[in-house]
Amino acid sequence: MSTHTTAPGGRTRPVRVSAFVALAAVGALALSACGATAKKDSTTTGAAAGPASSLQIMVPNSPGGGYDTTARTVAQVLENQKITSSIQVFNLPGAGGTVGLQRVVNEKGNGKLAMQMGLGVVGAAYTQKSKATLNDTTPIAKLIEEAGAIVVSKDSPYKDVKSLVDAWKKDPSKINVGGGSSPGGPDHLLPMQLAKAVGIDPTKVSYISYDGGGELLPAVLGNKIAFGASGFGEFLEQVKSGSVRVLAVTSDKRIDALADVPTLKESGVDFTFTNWRGIVAPPEISAGDKQVWIDALTKMHGSPAWKAELEKRGWTDAFETGDQFATFLKAQDTAVADILKGLGLTS
Repeated sequence: MSTHTTAPGGRTRPVRVSAFVALAAVGALALSACGATAKKDSTTTGAAAGPASSLQIMVPNSPGGGYDTTARTVAQVLENQKITSSIQVFNLPGAGGTVGLQRVVNEKGNGKLAMQMGLGVVGAAYTQKSKATLNDTTPIAKLIEEAGAIVVSKDSPYKDVKSLVDAWKKDPSKINVGGGSSPGGPDHLLPMQLAKAVGIDPTKVSYISYDGGGELLPAVLGNKIAFGASGFGEFLEQVKSGSVRVLAVTSDKRIDALADVPTLKESGVDFTFTNWRGIVAPPEISAGDKQVWIDALTKMHGSPAWKAELEKRGWTDAFETGDQFATFLKAQDTAVADILKGLGLTS
């Protein structure tokens, strides 16, 4: 299978991936920045009065992608509900999220910093041979699950999944598919599993990796790829404007935010796929600082404003915190590591 990764300067370079990764993964425009650096009277315990302050959320991908949209939505709700004072969101993209992962691990003991992440960072930590791992971080909360989408530009010749699959089957190597994650991440797993579901040898698929949905979107708009495979929430604004079309979503049922878009099952393809996103903090933060994050996100989760965002963006509520999320994250990390090693994608 021919794949590509993003090289310095935004270019892509080919990488050989020899086998199919089979793993059941268990707004595209960024919202405005949610405040500058907060005041110095930082809260240190979950029981302390007043809103939490001096908090930062790092996004390990480019602006405009799913992690970015999620983090800025979280920050906006936290601020608007006065759960926190101004909270800073910033981007540190690179290597499928592992540049950000290394930064958060290096910030040992910094209880004011957290990182938005998800399944893509789990896989990238291995395929990018990152020294830092998610096992080094402090799990805070799993937030959402999101269906994937098969997306094309408005002037694409493919009007439905059937026409796309028919062309793909004729010559898989000439139908480039792009995703906003590195090999082993959700946007890579989705088209590889889709290929298998429709009878295409995954080793012959041409996959081009972009560093998040913010870089993937221009490739779709500019017809640099035949189709994109990513979380549907990253394309909502472009769907509304008519600049992109979603051929199908990967959920069991239709998404309210895209009520006119069929599922893959409705399109004759027996396949579903779900991604997830959560938040982790640096290692060795204090119990008090950990509780500040958990309490703030728990209050956010219970707010009508957050429920409205879930409905607006078509996100599935998958909230769990602390030890429960830590158990989930370790299981995901172990499963991805074992599968990638078995397929020769990591040593």
